[in-house]
Amino acid sequence: MSDIKSVAMKLPNGNPTPPPKTESPAPIAQRPASGQPSAVLDAASARVQLDQLKLANREATLARVADVINRQSSAGAQLLLEVRGQSLTVQAAIGDTSLETGDWVKIMRAGNELQLMGKLAQAPETTISRALAQRLPWQQSVDAGLARILTTLTGGARPDSVAPTGTPINNPPQPLPQPVRQAIEQLISRLPSSQSLTPGAGTQPGAAGQLRQWVEESGLFAESRLARAPQAALPDLKLAIGRVITALLAQQGSGPDAFNRFTPLASPELVQAPLQFPNTFPPPPPQGSAEPTVGQMLRLLAGMLNRITVNQLHSQILSTRTTAEAPTPVSTMLLELPWLNPNNEPRIAQLRIEQDPADSGQKTSGTPRATEWRLSLAMDLDEAGPLHFDVSLRQDQVSAQVWAEKQSTLRQVREDLPQLRKGLSDIGLDVVDLECRRGTPRGANTRLEHRLVDTRV
Repeated sequence: MSDIKSVAMKLPNGNPTPPPKTESPAPIAQRPASGQPSAVLDAASARVQLDQLKLANREATLARVADVINRQSSAGAQLLLEVRGQSLTVQAAIGDTSLETGDWVKIMRAGNELQLMGKLAQAPETTISRALAQRLPWQQSVDAGLARILTTLTGGARPDSVAPTGTPINNPPQPLPQPVRQAIEQLISRLPSSQSLTPGAGTQPGAAGQLRQWVEESGLFAESRLARAPQAALPDLKLAIGRVITALLAQQGSGPDAFNRFTPLASPELVQAPLQFPNTFPPPPPQGSAEPTVGQMLRLLAGMLNRITVNQLHSQILSTRTTAEAPTPVSTMLLELPWLNPNNEPRIAQLRIEQDPADSGQKTSGTPRATEWRLSLAMDLDEAGPLHFDVSLRQDQVSAQVWAEKQSTLRQVREDLPQLRKGLSDIGLDVVDLECRRGTPRGANTRLEHRLVDTRV
């Protein structure tokens, strides 16, 4: 961090300090903004407050801008800083220096003054959080969006048009242009079918490779795959949605830039709990079966893209986040795999995969702690109802919990547990625990606070 002309900050005499707000980790350094006004502290009051911080003369430390209490017209501001676990209200003539809630700054004690020496950059996590927050209100459930798009293959789409008075005209649906139909059919053709998910299919040759392919093509890795093969028409959900969008825009004589004017359509359950994963809120009942307009198709597709992008950004945040309880980041992947039931209706499987790395600092009976893999899988099946699986694997030890909402499904799962235990044992795993429960587990919910992310379970 390069130095800037210091900004003196005045501690108001006798001004009580509000309680501290939620703590956030310090970002990495960047070049600070320039500019420097000055102010002088009330000597007696300032000395007492600075001594309470145990801040020696000419000693520098980091402070967090907990709040910008008042911005004044004379390029000044009243700030609430969090310094060494204490709250400090200061009056600063910051000039052109831009300070916002959540910023981290370097300060130094100079006698009975505090000098602002520099501003730290936003952490990568903060940048990702901002991008995530922008997309949260505009997520469309992938299976619901695909269901609406699928209706256009047989029913067509209605042209977008309005009367001279501005009233939308209810035009009859028109068959899809061939390039649009082809793009949708290619998207659907890559989805797993119910035949691929029948009991016992996981033990068949090639099953592991098939599952790996579904994960790779889920859209979670779209950009990295495209960077490696920029000219290839990759079989990827996110890229396939993009090809449908391009075909629709081309039929309207528009380029890719025109897509930005379409407001994404959001699913109510994702508005209600945008960062809960898996999301177990039931979707609302379908409203009518009228064929969508071309504009509505583009808005649906925009919402579906946002949903996939939210999962990508959410995964990055959780994979880099550390806490006092978990000082080592836990690599996390959040993804949704759409599939087709026997009636060719889209359904969704929500997967959360975590890799908790080995930690040589934590030992049990003198043995280093081994890497642990955790899998959460949530599905809502047409007959069996909602099902949730939690699986933990550490070396050759595996444990699992199965949750079912329907009593009949729970009974069936319990009857099948011996077969599951035998199958796991046959592949060399030590089954530590298998458990069935009625209901739905409480999902992990990520909360955005002060432009950073905090996870609560």
